[in-house]
Amino acid sequence: MTPLAQPEQIDTQAPTPKTAKAVSITVARGDGIGPEIMDATLRVLHAAGAKLDLEFIDIGEKVYRKGITAGIEPSAWASLRKTRVFLKSPITTPQGGGYKSLNVTTRKTLGLYANVRPCVSYHPFVQTKHPVMDVVIIRENEEDTYAGIEHQQTREVTQCLKLITRPGCEKIVRYAFEYARANGRKKVTCFSKDNIMKLTDGLFHKVFDEISAEYPEIIADHWIIDIGTAKIADTPEVFDVIVTPNLYGDILSDVAAQITGSVGLAGSANIGEHCAMFEAIHGSAPLIAGQDVANPSGLLLASVMMLVHIGQGDVAQKVHNAWLATIEDGIHTPDIYREGASKEKVGTQAFANAVIAHLGQMPQQLKPVSYADATQPAAMAAKPATYKAEKTLQGVDVFLDWDEADRCPKVLGRKLEAIAGPEFKLKMVTNRGVKVYPDGFPETFCTDHWRCRFVSNLETGSVTHAEVIGLLHRVLKAGLDFIKTEHLCAFDGKRGYSLGQGE
Repeated sequence: MTPLAQPEQIDTQAPTPKTAKAVSITVARGDGIGPEIMDATLRVLHAAGAKLDLEFIDIGEKVYRKGITAGIEPSAWASLRKTRVFLKSPITTPQGGGYKSLNVTTRKTLGLYANVRPCVSYHPFVQTKHPVMDVVIIRENEEDTYAGIEHQQTREVTQCLKLITRPGCEKIVRYAFEYARANGRKKVTCFSKDNIMKLTDGLFHKVFDEISAEYPEIIADHWIIDIGTAKIADTPEVFDVIVTPNLYGDILSDVAAQITGSVGLAGSANIGEHCAMFEAIHGSAPLIAGQDVANPSGLLLASVMMLVHIGQGDVAQKVHNAWLATIEDGIHTPDIYREGASKEKVGTQAFANAVIAHLGQMPQQLKPVSYADATQPAAMAAKPATYKAEKTLQGVDVFLDWDEADRCPKVLGRKLEAIAGPEFKLKMVTNRGVKVYPDGFPETFCTDHWRCRFVSNLETGSVTHAEVIGLLHRVLKAGLDFIKTEHLCAFDGKRGYSLGQGE
């Protein structure tokens, strides 16, 4: 086993001395184990010769405690917008309402739409049931339910809006194919749930099919998210690059990282047109903070991705191969240490010392990496909209808070039919998406939240905004509490809204 070096301790608070080629980056130590793993990571980068000018900012718990619910000081944005590169430790978000996720805020504010998470097995040195796994998850980072648009609509019902846009789909799907092309990957797989969410996930799948045709040399396929996740857990080697909407990608990448051997080994990149953020995918782990037992590998491998991004691929290669050689030598932190398989159990800083001692060495069994001439795909700018369609208003869904007459759908339905007026007819009433009027079943459980679908009763098949407002006046006059509306639009005659279950 290679002896451990005892490198000179550096002051990671102070910026690395500037050189002509130094690249400015913004650094945040974060919370919990964050400061420990950041200091370990920066020592390795310094020893490897990374040319970095560090600007430190405060984020997370101490900022939340000042009453800043975003978890980041307004002044910190100036550093991020100047350096455009952010190396970030995990943070702790206080429990309870009113606090926004800093990760989500940063990704959306800086337009970091592509989350890139390599998930690689290091068999036989890290225990795993999947010794040949090498999958990259590319997750859309700005849209979906992570828009965070939620409302409590009645005493019993809350909602979260899922927003999927064509430009957002185009950017992330094209980035996935460009990433595959740049890294010699052979296949890109789309994960969605468009058998249920036919409009939102359906759009994601449709755009994937459109863009995949531009990359004939790359295999393209599609899996439904539930069985696809099961397949990853069982046979991950059938996948190469996976692209998926935000929520699925968040869950899927943690599953994939964990089955490689440890979620603590996974780093991620968040790429945008103007900025990029690099971080470990794990949390701040406050229960082990300050004990010098945390594994810095996730943040260190994220910093390798950062070095490639800023054009220091030679240093990235040196660090990554040294890390592989360290893992191969059996020098392991407690989370991956195995009695009889590992050779030495070490803490956070001693692991960093071991990686430094291995700088310049190559792994003998694990596959060495090469970044010297690496070129990563540039972030895709949103293209101007070229899709045009004639939009027709065919009706309106009126959502009610109604808790009368023992929640009898027939009572509500007949009341609504009486106020539909000449412009509209009541098509149906649903509760939690299931049609309960007309011809509903008494077994269907109903809450106090009702969707009432009114469609045009005119020969034109369309209605005006003024007629919708007139309908709402009649609903109000009938003593009904409407809480939201959704227009029922068609685009070039094609229905742009879902049918109710049973409609």
